[in-house]
Amino acid sequence: MKKNSVHMLDEVVAGRLERALGYRFANRSLLALALTHSSWANEGGSLRQHNERLEFLGDAVLELAVSKELFERFTRLREGELTRLRSQLVSTPSLARLARSLDLGRALFMGRGEERQGGRDRDAVLSDAFEAVLAAVYEDGGFAAAHACVRKLFSPLWPKREDASPRHKDFKTLLQEIMQQRYRDRPLYRLLASHGPEHAKVFEVVVSLPDGREYAACGTSCKKAEQEAARLALEAEQAPPQATAR
Repeated sequence: MKKNSVHMLDEVVAGRLERALGYRFANRSLLALALTHSSWANEGGSLRQHNERLEFLGDAVLELAVSKELFERFTRLREGELTRLRSQLVSTPSLARLARSLDLGRALFMGRGEERQGGRDRDAVLSDAFEAVLAAVYEDGGFAAAHACVRKLFSPLWPKREDASPRHKDFKTLLQEIMQQRYRDRPLYRLLASHGPEHAKVFEVVVSLPDGREYAACGTSCKKAEQEAARLALEAEQAPPQATAR
Protein backbone atom coordinates (compact mmCIF):
# COMPACT_ATOMS: atom_id res chain seq x y z
CA MET A 1 0.00 0.00 0.00
CA LYS A 2 1.46 3.36 -0.98
CA LYS A 3 2.36 5.77 1.77
CA ASN A 4 -0.36 8.38 2.44
CA SER A 5 -2.61 6.69 -0.14
CA VAL A 6 -5.31 5.94 2.47
CA HIS A 7 -6.90 8.49 4.76
CA MET A 8 -6.41 8.10 8.51
CA LEU A 9 -9.58 6.78 10.15
CA ASP A 10 -10.90 8.58 13.20
CA GLU A 11 -10.43 6.46 16.34
CA VAL A 12 -14.00 6.99 17.53
CA VAL A 13 -15.48 6.06 14.14
CA ALA A 14 -13.26 2.98 13.87
CA GLY A 15 -14.19 1.82 17.37
CA ARG A 16 -17.90 2.33 16.73
CA LEU A 17 -17.78 0.32 13.51
CA GLU A 18 -15.75 -2.47 15.08
CA ARG A 19 -18.30 -2.81 17.88
CA ALA A 20 -21.16 -2.90 15.37
CA LEU A 21 -19.35 -5.48 13.24
CA GLY A 22 -18.35 -7.57 16.23
CA TYR A 23 -14.80 -7.61 14.87
CA ARG A 24 -11.60 -5.76 15.86
CA PHE A 25 -9.16 -5.03 13.04
CA ALA A 26 -5.48 -5.81 13.37
CA ASN A 27 -4.91 -3.51 10.38
CA ARG A 28 -7.33 -0.58 10.50
CA SER A 29 -5.98 0.83 7.25
CA LEU A 30 -8.04 -1.89 5.53
CA LEU A 31 -11.18 -0.47 7.12
CA ALA A 32 -10.16 3.05 6.10
CA LEU A 33 -9.67 1.88 2.52
CA ALA A 34 -13.08 0.16 2.55
CA LEU A 35 -14.65 3.48 3.52
CA THR A 36 -12.90 5.46 0.77
CA HIS A 37 -15.23 6.27 -2.13
CA SER A 38 -13.69 6.71 -5.58
CA SER A 39 -14.83 10.35 -5.69
CA TRP A 40 -12.59 11.20 -2.71
CA ALA A 41 -9.65 9.44 -4.36
CA ASN A 42 -10.25 11.19 -7.68
CA GLU A 43 -10.41 14.63 -6.11
CA GLY A 44 -7.23 13.99 -4.14
CA GLY A 45 -4.97 12.80 -6.96
CA SER A 46 -3.52 9.60 -8.34
CA LEU A 47 -1.79 8.48 -5.10
CA ARG A 48 -5.07 7.95 -3.33
CA GLN A 49 -6.60 4.49 -3.40
CA HIS A 50 -10.32 3.73 -3.09
CA ASN A 51 -12.60 0.84 -2.21
CA GLU A 52 -13.65 -0.55 -5.61
CA ARG A 53 -11.21 -3.49 -5.53
CA LEU A 54 -12.38 -4.39 -2.03
CA GLU A 55 -15.98 -4.10 -3.22
CA PHE A 56 -15.21 -6.65 -5.96
CA LEU A 57 -13.81 -9.09 -3.41
CA GLY A 58 -16.56 -8.38 -0.90
CA ASP A 59 -19.25 -9.30 -3.40
CA ALA A 60 -17.82 -12.83 -3.66
CA VAL A 61 -17.19 -13.16 0.08
CA LEU A 62 -20.74 -12.03 0.83
CA GLU A 63 -22.28 -14.47 -1.62
CA LEU A 64 -20.33 -17.39 -0.17
CA ALA A 65 -21.06 -16.43 3.45
CA VAL A 66 -24.79 -15.97 2.83
CA SER A 67 -24.91 -19.19 0.79
CA LYS A 68 -23.23 -21.13 3.61
CA GLU A 69 -25.57 -19.67 6.22
CA LEU A 70 -28.70 -20.45 4.19
CA PHE A 71 -27.39 -23.94 3.39
CA GLU A 72 -26.97 -24.64 7.10
CA ARG A 73 -30.20 -22.96 8.26
CA PHE A 74 -32.61 -24.42 5.70
CA THR A 75 -31.66 -28.05 5.17
CA ARG A 76 -34.87 -28.96 3.36
CA LEU A 77 -34.95 -26.17 0.79
CA ARG A 78 -34.05 -26.95 -2.80
CA GLU A 79 -31.42 -25.12 -4.84
CA GLY A 80 -33.93 -22.81 -6.53
CA GLU A 81 -35.45 -21.69 -3.22
CA LEU A 82 -32.01 -21.09 -1.70
CA THR A 83 -31.03 -19.06 -4.75
CA ARG A 84 -34.13 -16.86 -4.40
CA LEU A 85 -33.45 -16.26 -0.72
CA ARG A 86 -29.83 -15.36 -1.36
CA SER A 87 -30.79 -13.00 -4.17
CA GLN A 88 -33.11 -11.08 -1.86
CA LEU A 89 -30.62 -10.94 1.00
CA VAL A 90 -27.71 -9.63 -1.09
CA SER A 91 -29.78 -7.20 -3.16
CA THR A 92 -28.77 -3.54 -3.26
CA PRO A 93 -31.70 -2.35 -1.07
CA SER A 94 -30.96 -5.04 1.52
CA LEU A 95 -27.26 -4.18 1.73
CA ALA A 96 -28.02 -0.45 1.82
CA ARG A 97 -30.33 -1.06 4.78
CA LEU A 98 -27.54 -2.86 6.63
CA ALA A 99 -25.07 -0.11 5.72
CA ARG A 100 -27.44 2.48 7.22
CA SER A 101 -27.68 0.42 10.40
CA LEU A 102 -23.89 0.75 10.63
CA ASP A 103 -24.06 4.45 9.72
CA LEU A 104 -21.55 3.82 6.93
CA GLY A 105 -22.73 6.84 4.95
CA ARG A 106 -21.48 9.24 7.59
CA ALA A 107 -18.16 7.37 7.89
CA LEU A 108 -17.31 7.45 4.17
CA PHE A 109 -14.44 9.50 2.78
CA MET A 110 -16.24 11.10 -0.17
CA GLY A 111 -15.58 13.85 -2.68
CA ARG A 112 -17.45 17.12 -2.35
CA GLY A 113 -19.26 16.69 -5.67
CA GLU A 114 -20.57 13.24 -4.84
CA GLU A 115 -21.60 14.40 -1.36
CA ARG A 116 -23.54 17.37 -2.77
CA GLN A 117 -25.44 14.94 -4.99
CA GLY A 118 -26.59 12.88 -2.00
CA GLY A 119 -24.00 10.13 -2.30
CA ARG A 120 -23.89 9.41 1.42
CA ASP A 121 -27.47 8.13 1.34
CA ARG A 122 -27.51 6.54 -2.12
CA ASP A 123 -28.35 2.82 -2.06
CA ALA A 124 -25.71 1.87 -4.64
CA VAL A 125 -22.93 3.72 -2.77
CA LEU A 126 -23.94 2.26 0.60
CA SER A 127 -24.28 -1.32 -0.66
CA ASP A 128 -20.87 -1.09 -2.35
CA ALA A 129 -19.34 0.25 0.88
CA PHE A 130 -20.89 -2.60 2.86
CA GLU A 131 -19.31 -5.15 0.51
CA ALA A 132 -15.96 -3.36 0.77
CA VAL A 133 -16.08 -3.42 4.58
CA LEU A 134 -16.85 -7.13 4.55
CA ALA A 135 -13.88 -7.69 2.23
CA ALA A 136 -11.72 -5.72 4.66
CA VAL A 137 -12.78 -8.07 7.46
CA TYR A 138 -11.99 -11.05 5.22
CA GLU A 139 -8.54 -9.69 4.31
CA ASP A 140 -7.77 -8.91 7.95
CA GLY A 141 -9.19 -11.98 9.67
CA GLY A 142 -10.09 -14.60 7.07
CA PHE A 143 -13.38 -16.16 6.00
CA ALA A 144 -14.43 -17.29 9.49
CA ALA A 145 -14.37 -13.67 10.68
CA ALA A 146 -16.28 -12.46 7.62
CA HIS A 147 -18.86 -15.22 8.02
CA ALA A 148 -19.34 -14.32 11.69
CA CYS A 149 -19.97 -10.68 10.67
CA VAL A 150 -22.53 -11.76 8.09
CA ARG A 151 -24.30 -13.98 10.62
CA LYS A 152 -24.46 -11.10 13.10
CA LEU A 153 -25.38 -8.26 10.73
CA PHE A 154 -27.99 -10.20 8.79
CA SER A 155 -29.72 -11.47 11.94
CA PRO A 156 -32.77 -9.17 11.44
CA LEU A 157 -33.07 -10.32 7.81
CA TRP A 158 -32.79 -14.10 8.04
CA PRO A 159 -36.24 -15.47 7.12
CA LYS A 160 -38.11 -17.67 9.53
CA ARG A 161 -38.32 -21.31 8.57
CA GLU A 162 -42.05 -21.14 8.03
CA ASP A 163 -41.68 -18.29 5.51
CA ALA A 164 -38.46 -19.46 3.95
CA SER A 165 -39.88 -19.46 0.43
CA PRO A 166 -40.45 -15.83 -0.59
CA ARG A 167 -43.54 -14.87 -2.55
CA HIS A 168 -41.78 -12.29 -4.70
CA LYS A 169 -38.97 -13.14 -7.10
CA ASP A 170 -36.61 -10.72 -8.76
CA PHE A 171 -36.27 -10.59 -12.55
CA LYS A 172 -32.94 -12.47 -12.68
CA THR A 173 -34.30 -15.33 -10.59
CA LEU A 174 -37.47 -15.63 -12.65
CA LEU A 175 -35.52 -15.63 -15.90
CA GLN A 176 -33.09 -18.25 -14.61
CA GLU A 177 -35.93 -20.54 -13.55
CA ILE A 178 -37.61 -20.27 -16.96
CA MET A 179 -34.34 -20.95 -18.82
CA GLN A 180 -33.51 -23.94 -16.61
CA GLN A 181 -36.95 -25.43 -17.14
CA ARG A 182 -36.89 -24.85 -20.88
CA TYR A 183 -33.25 -25.43 -21.83
CA ARG A 184 -31.66 -26.92 -18.70
CA ASP A 185 -29.23 -24.03 -18.85
CA ARG A 186 -28.96 -20.56 -17.33
CA PRO A 187 -28.65 -17.07 -18.81
CA LEU A 188 -25.22 -15.44 -18.86
CA TYR A 189 -24.56 -11.78 -18.05
CA ARG A 190 -21.57 -9.74 -19.16
CA LEU A 191 -20.54 -6.13 -18.85
CA LEU A 192 -20.35 -4.35 -22.20
CA ALA A 193 -19.20 -0.90 -21.12
CA SER A 194 -19.37 1.78 -18.44
CA HIS A 195 -19.78 5.48 -19.12
CA GLY A 196 -19.62 8.74 -17.22
CA PRO A 197 -17.64 10.12 -14.28
CA GLU A 198 -16.73 7.94 -11.30
CA HIS A 199 -19.43 9.43 -9.09
CA ALA A 200 -22.21 8.92 -11.66
CA LYS A 201 -21.28 5.94 -13.80
CA VAL A 202 -23.76 4.12 -16.02
CA PHE A 203 -23.15 0.44 -16.72
CA GLU A 204 -24.28 -1.40 -19.86
CA VAL A 205 -24.88 -5.13 -19.49
CA VAL A 206 -26.12 -7.80 -21.91
CA VAL A 207 -27.83 -11.06 -20.98
CA SER A 208 -27.38 -14.01 -23.35
CA LEU A 209 -30.06 -16.71 -23.31
CA PRO A 210 -29.34 -20.38 -24.07
CA ASP A 211 -31.15 -20.07 -27.43
CA GLY A 212 -28.84 -17.28 -28.59
CA ARG A 213 -31.07 -14.26 -27.97
CA GLU A 214 -29.51 -11.27 -26.23
CA TYR A 215 -30.93 -8.26 -24.38
CA ALA A 216 -28.93 -5.22 -23.33
CA ALA A 217 -29.79 -2.69 -20.63
CA CYS A 218 -28.20 0.10 -18.60
CA GLY A 219 -28.18 0.91 -14.88
CA THR A 220 -26.34 2.87 -12.23
CA SER A 221 -24.70 -0.37 -11.05
CA CYS A 222 -23.95 -3.73 -12.67
CA LYS A 223 -26.59 -5.38 -10.49
CA LYS A 224 -29.29 -2.93 -11.55
CA ALA A 225 -28.32 -3.24 -15.22
CA GLU A 226 -28.51 -7.04 -14.97
CA GLN A 227 -31.97 -6.83 -13.40
CA GLU A 228 -33.15 -4.52 -16.19
CA ALA A 229 -31.73 -6.81 -18.89
CA ALA A 230 -33.51 -9.76 -17.26
CA ARG A 231 -36.74 -7.75 -17.16
CA LEU A 232 -36.48 -7.05 -20.91
CA ALA A 233 -35.86 -10.74 -21.59
CA LEU A 234 -38.90 -11.71 -19.51
CA GLU A 235 -41.06 -9.19 -21.35
CA ALA A 236 -39.98 -10.77 -24.63
CA GLU A 237 -40.82 -14.22 -23.25
CA GLN A 238 -44.31 -13.10 -22.28
CA ALA A 239 -45.06 -11.10 -25.43
CA PRO A 240 -47.43 -12.76 -27.95
CA PRO A 241 -45.73 -13.93 -31.16
CA GLN A 242 -45.91 -11.42 -34.01
CA ALA A 243 -47.64 -12.40 -37.19
CA THR A 244 -45.30 -12.82 -40.11
CA ALA A 245 -45.98 -10.97 -43.36
CA ARG A 246 -47.18 -13.09 -46.21
